[in-house]
Amino acid sequence: MSDTVNRQILLVEKPTGKLGPEHFKMVQGTMPEPKDGEALVRTRYISLDAANRAWMHGATYRAAVEANTVMAGGSIAEVIASKASSLAPGDIVFGDTGWQDYAAVPAKHLNKMPKMEPMTHLLSVYGIAGLTAYFGLLHVGKPKQGETVVVSAAAGSVGSIVGQIAKIKGCNVIGIAGGKDKCQWLTSELGFDAAVDYKDGATFKALRSAAPKGIDVYFDNVGGEILEACLSLMNNRGRIACCGAISQYDGVPSAHGPRGVPGLIVVKRLIMQGFIVMDYMDQSAAALADLQSWVASGKLKVQEDVIDGIENTPKALIGLLAGENRGKRMVKV
Repeated sequence: MSDTVNRQILLVEKPTGKLGPEHFKMVQGTMPEPKDGEALVRTRYISLDAANRAWMHGATYRAAVEANTVMAGGSIAEVIASKASSLAPGDIVFGDTGWQDYAAVPAKHLNKMPKMEPMTHLLSVYGIAGLTAYFGLLHVGKPKQGETVVVSAAAGSVGSIVGQIAKIKGCNVIGIAGGKDKCQWLTSELGFDAAVDYKDGATFKALRSAAPKGIDVYFDNVGGEILEACLSLMNNRGRIACCGAISQYDGVPSAHGPRGVPGLIVVKRLIMQGFIVMDYMDQSAAALADLQSWVASGKLKVQEDVIDGIENTPKALIGLLAGENRGKRMVKV
């Protein structure tokens, strides 16, 4: 790759159904020049998240991704040149660089990261995934020792960490995932007490069997029918941390939303709260200290799914939406 060529993945069309490779194309642009207050960064690892698909629908906590623009996405990047006093060449940063080799980004939109090996941990357990799991479970779900915690998309980047933190906190943990292999991995490798395969088609029955005393905390990554099943099994004064709704992002959403809303929330006196991890970033130092301690002690296992090559980014996101990954999926540029 020439140092003056900037490979970029464009979203050429917003999908109306399922996301496919035809919605993207790779082009070669020129390396941008940083303006005053900006840094020129070279992307090292691109984060792939279900939220990438949600941004194509419209504005969320960020602006929508428009057709014929560089696909948006966070990454770990290295500063190549800087016109900002806070950053210097060689610094490692996290920011929304988009799916491209190089980006000129305002320094105020870049977070300086520690240099560590493997660098990939800065996107997984010590990045947005780990912090989302930590704050969503502990600050929103507020589990107590001995309670039953259920997490959906449990084999994914956030869910796999949520379940392990809940075990560290002394909870009974049930994961919901797609496929027998993933469910086996959750119980045999990550220490979940039970796992439910939603692809079996009997999610409510399997959950009721796995959680005979009901659910105290539900960490929701999917919405839809699985949220509906968990609502019915929640104990009085249970807490639901709403992190995402991947079942609604790709393709045609289910014909109805979760039934029992607001009736079950009222009768069971549930707390159901959405959250965005950026709301808690002023507390990230304490969270990272805990996460690093748990990883060092072996209490928290890190699973990463690294795909090589920026040209494979669209296929890797499509695969993530289909549930191919275990743990955090990213692309090495």
